[in-house]
Amino acid sequence: MLKATLRSFLAHKGRLLLSALAVVLSVAFVVGSLIFSDTVGRTFDRLFASSAADVTVGPKENLDETVPSGATATLPAALADRVARVDGVAAARAEAEVEDITVVDAENESVSPTTGAPTIGSAWNPTGRSPVELGSGRAPRGPGEALLDATSADRADVKIGDTLTVVAPPGSFQARVVGIVTFTTTNPGTALLFMDPQTARTKLLGDADAATSITVDAAPGVSDGTLKRRVADALGADRYLYRTAGEQAQSDVEELGGFLDVIKYVMVGFAGIAVLVGVFLIVNTFSMLIAQRTRELGLLRALGADRRQVRRSVLAEALLLGLVGATLGLVTGIALAAGLIELMGLLGMSIDTTEMVIGWATVVTAYVVGVGVTFVAAYLPARRAAAVSPMAALSDAEVAGVGRPLRLRALAGTVVGAAWAAALAGCAAAAETEPATSLLGLGVVLTLIATVVAGPLLVRPVIRVLGAAFPVLFGPVGRMSQRNALRNPRRTGATAAALMVGLALVGGMSVASASMTESFDRQIDKTLGADFVVQSGNFTPFPREITEAVRGTEGVGLVVRSAFTPIAVRLPDGDRVETTAAGYEPRLDEVANITYARGGTASALAEGRLAMDADFAREHGVRVGSVLPVEFRGGRTAELTVGALTDQETAEGFGSTGGIYFGMGTVERYAPGGQDAAVYVNAAAGTDAGELRAALERTLDPYPQLQVRDLADYKQLVRDQIAVLLYLVYALLGLAIIIAVLGVVNTLALSVVERTREIGLLRAIGLGRRQLRRMIRLESVVIAVCGAVLGLALGLVWGVCTQQVLALQGMTALAIPWGTIVAVVVGAAVIGVVAALLPALRASRMNVLAAIAHE
Repeated sequence: MLKATLRSFLAHKGRLLLSALAVVLSVAFVVGSLIFSDTVGRTFDRLFASSAADVTVGPKENLDETVPSGATATLPAALADRVARVDGVAAARAEAEVEDITVVDAENESVSPTTGAPTIGSAWNPTGRSPVELGSGRAPRGPGEALLDATSADRADVKIGDTLTVVAPPGSFQARVVGIVTFTTTNPGTALLFMDPQTARTKLLGDADAATSITVDAAPGVSDGTLKRRVADALGADRYLYRTAGEQAQSDVEELGGFLDVIKYVMVGFAGIAVLVGVFLIVNTFSMLIAQRTRELGLLRALGADRRQVRRSVLAEALLLGLVGATLGLVTGIALAAGLIELMGLLGMSIDTTEMVIGWATVVTAYVVGVGVTFVAAYLPARRAAAVSPMAALSDAEVAGVGRPLRLRALAGTVVGAAWAAALAGCAAAAETEPATSLLGLGVVLTLIATVVAGPLLVRPVIRVLGAAFPVLFGPVGRMSQRNALRNPRRTGATAAALMVGLALVGGMSVASASMTESFDRQIDKTLGADFVVQSGNFTPFPREITEAVRGTEGVGLVVRSAFTPIAVRLPDGDRVETTAAGYEPRLDEVANITYARGGTASALAEGRLAMDADFAREHGVRVGSVLPVEFRGGRTAELTVGALTDQETAEGFGSTGGIYFGMGTVERYAPGGQDAAVYVNAAAGTDAGELRAALERTLDPYPQLQVRDLADYKQLVRDQIAVLLYLVYALLGLAIIIAVLGVVNTLALSVVERTREIGLLRAIGLGRRQLRRMIRLESVVIAVCGAVLGLALGLVWGVCTQQVLALQGMTALAIPWGTIVAVVVGAAVIGVVAALLPALRASRMNVLAAIAHE
């Protein structure tokens, strides 16, 4: 049996190649994501571990920022002197480091990375652990001098002696480059600007007596833990945040973890799609191979092989396929990881491919995925193979179950279909987001299962409708292509299902994204009343001097500032909610159209008052006049009175959870040091909007991080953000289509082999080569379009239900992207034509007599 299994596998290696490709793709994405994340993770582990001070003292914050406020948490720089006197301290330094500054060259071009990585301004305090060293030039001395990292200098063609403009939170200033620093370890892709410590504190923090942290070196023989306790005892354990080198490195790694997780999850998503679609391909391939080997399997049974031996033989073939696919996938995944590392190098993150981390867990995962997918997919075909009786050796009977009734599938599909209908109905009726989302997820899984189970039942009516015009347009060839597609509904359903999964995903996400876009467009039309909005391209805050420059631009009539700050609110029902609140200047009504359930803008922005979303207030027992304790960063507290309740369709733009906002005076009193998030501008009377825009752009020319947007620009900005998610879905669709095309090619190729004698007879009675190729192409097209129709129908159901969940968050518009749907159906027809090219060519080149004699 082992010899027979090996011979059978080698005899069908060409037919199994396409199935192996599906295994290779799925394994490659899993391996690539694991190797890449492990390599980057280890590289940064070493970077942070080697550069962290023995002990770091930082400000203790009570609130986390989910939306940047532009405020920099500080502590007194004089603490460095106190720490230096602690027993066991070798040295202590007051650091000043600010992220997201903007550095501009003489042509007003930013030298910041184009990847969106931050530009960091720091004090030049070189130690043996510094990640950079002075490569050329000299250290900065006094105001007006700075160092720039070599990567940024090369990218922006900055040389020693050039003057740069630095836009920092306190304001902009000029600095002459007196030296270039180079990385001694991994370049994380950021731009670095260094100044002497006194200048850094003054220019970056706006306070020569402030620091962002105190870094401490331990004396020989003093452990980090011991030094941390001594420093904490000296300064007060509860006043500041103390971290050892290991703790600081772990904190830095956790901050980076979000970036790495995004890449890992995206690649695992690709792998998941490849696995899911690949299962359909492998099941179909083994089912058809077993159907064609009916006589061979029957002879094995007649010669004494029992059912278990036959089943083991088929599963052994699947095991071999999985091993081959996993091995090739492992090699491909390593190449994919190397490509990603090289890509990150082009983006400024220098990681050596020779340092790739290929752990044993990655290798094990590769073979678990590869072998597991093929083994599971081949199990049902293996059971069918074991059911072949010895008498089947005397006939051409198939075990694919062509004639077997589909009653069991119909029953199972009906039961699962009823469950998904109930889940999706519950999703649509749910009044809260969390249960609605859970029911939506359950409904998506159940609908997918129901559609796959009932696929053979669904393809018959769909193909009859889709192929109804074939006999009229193509005559007997069209009629035969339609009947061939209907001949084995199980096979056709499995082939169409591979395409259906990908198109269901893109259909659902297209409806959801179109609905989100339409909802935001309506909300922007309804809410935004300003002529222009001045805002950073990546939504980071900007210093007040830019606002004042906008205010002084000729043609500007009204300027309204806005800012964000993290807060925690204690509500009457006992909940403590951490959120981000917005602050606005008076005259907000002139640049925004806000609907109030109670109160108005004047009462919302008055001193000691705040506004809140009416639905949120109702849930927590808040009413106009309620006094709420509010915590701000730095431990500041205030009791603010609810002055107004808003009745917006969505709270976006007016804060985060709860839609809380108040006057700019409240922000400046309780959360000082922040920056402006956006500036709303109206033109002065008699000023043309186009002229004002040109004037604003001239004003902002020295500030390349700022953009001027009107209503249409703001809508496009939202569309672009939503499109990022959609592009990811389209990429997943592309992968699914590749594997689905392989499935159609595989099915048609095996079908041609299966129908060799039939094709020979058709040729013998006069069917021409062109007619034969057309018949196979039409069969492929109708299968592909069937998968597209079923997938889009499923996707529309998912999309509509997703929109119902979004409606709970205020996005009430439902939009169906009919253009995308039509394009997908047309594309499916093209896919069908492409997939049929090779099988049709092979069929047309068959020798007629040899085909008739084929058994």
